[in-house]
Amino acid sequence: MGRAAVATLLGLSAVTVTAAVTVTVATDLASDRQAAAPPAPPVSAATPQAIPKSTTRAMPSSPPVLLEIPKIKVRTTLMTLGKNPDGTLEVPPLDRVGEAGWYRLGPSPGSSGPAVVVGHVDSKNGPGVFFRLGDLRPGDTVTISRKDGTRAVFEVDSLERVPKDRFPTGKVYGNIDFPGLRLITCGGDFDSASGHYRDNLIVYAHLVAAPGRKKEPGHQGKSDRRGESGH
Repeated sequence: MGRAAVATLLGLSAVTVTAAVTVTVATDLASDRQAAAPPAPPVSAATPQAIPKSTTRAMPSSPPVLLEIPKIKVRTTLMTLGKNPDGTLEVPPLDRVGEAGWYRLGPSPGSSGPAVVVGHVDSKNGPGVFFRLGDLRPGDTVTISRKDGTRAVFEVDSLERVPKDRFPTGKVYGNIDFPGLRLITCGGDFDSASGHYRDNLIVYAHLVAAPGRKKEPGHQGKSDRRGESGH
């Protein structure tokens, strides 16, 4: 099955690139659902902060290679994803549901802007890498190791579950002036007729530390307050 066909199977809508914003909906799941539904975030975690109170300075761009989320016991290498010929978001192949992927046409994790990582929630063979994504809560940490030897540590701001036909494109992919991260998978009720989950689950996070980064003269290695970071 070709990539475009896989995208159709997964329920992806068309992607249009205008300026620096990619309009897309990331979804995932094969035709058979697991007996246990994936966790859903509580309503109290559903409203992300527009601008975090404090962030670490943006890091130079470098491709991510490893994703670790201790709270939900995720440790996965990151494949590189782009777009399919039909303009849909490329997703990890269905024979690699245990591995997440970074959208390379957006910012790299740790650099300024919303880095996007997508992963399957499950398949007919079992849970996917992001099956427990809904168990995350504000304050949990996500660490991404990068090719340049540095690590980008993010703190979760919020989660939200949204119907696929109301995907918040601007909030997910729109420009931001700090280093952000979005983790995306499927969620909600499973539609047996279409073979897909009805919603998307989105985790929003911001950069709080950058272990391994070389210190610059005069920089004390502490998080920069908004308005002092130069972004």
